[in-house]
Amino acid sequence: MGATQAGGGATVRRLLLGSQLRRLREARGVSREEAGYSIRASESKISRMELGRVGFKERDVADLLTLYGVDADPERASVLGLVRAANATSWWHGYGDVLPGWFQNYLGLEEAATEIRSYEVQFVHGLLQTPDYARAVITHGGHVTEPAEIERRVEVRLKRQEVLTAERAPRLVAVLDEAVLRRPWGGPELMRAQVDRLLELTELPNVELQVMPLGFGGLRAEGGAFSVLAFDEQELPDIVYLEQFTTALYLDKPAEVAEYAGAMDGLVADSLSPERTRELLRSVRQEL
Repeated sequence: MGATQAGGGATVRRLLLGSQLRRLREARGVSREEAGYSIRASESKISRMELGRVGFKERDVADLLTLYGVDADPERASVLGLVRAANATSWWHGYGDVLPGWFQNYLGLEEAATEIRSYEVQFVHGLLQTPDYARAVITHGGHVTEPAEIERRVEVRLKRQEVLTAERAPRLVAVLDEAVLRRPWGGPELMRAQVDRLLELTELPNVELQVMPLGFGGLRAEGGAFSVLAFDEQELPDIVYLEQFTTALYLDKPAEVAEYAGAMDGLVADSLSPERTRELLRSVRQEL
């Protein structure tokens, strides 16, 4: 298993471990407050553990298993084995100085996903950006001005893109508002190279790019950009990712996910087909 899969795998193990601990607690009729008291932690810490959003200490998990009446060695050993897998170090930890924690969570989900469906209204999807386009977008944001930090953020974006050609690459369905192609980040030469990159990536069997034409407006998703991620593991629900200026929301309630999945289906139906999208890309390139 390569570094890319290990990173995503650790995230999935953390989610699975949290889900398992929640089921065991509920089956025993133990409240989050009681569980927190048993490991000298708060109720909110138990909630974050069960959502897979924090690391796990083996001693804490062992104490919780005892509280939940899990005494049989095979079951205890299986759960404790998950702790070690969930705590594996991922490649992006080395970029902790330039990556907020909420985005590190997303990187793990992105690498673990078997399908990523995304709607973008402002920028080319991060997995599809050229280095120069990424650099222009990061610089334009204004809150990062140090050249060294800008370059490290570009490195992260390029490292992310390796997932598209990994052994177990996810299927990427990216719907892009046409306005993104008309926005001159860094000038015509940069945008021509970016359009060339998009055309190149549409040759990958696992990448499906569709453009929402101007005038249509993506009315099914008036709330803006979002992604829906799906996973192989049956125990893991689909997750909706909504990135905001200083944080992100992760939605996994079935009703909420279904609403976004339905919106995504509509956006795909309303957009140009992959073939017509390639025609539009070639036309845009000639105009630049």
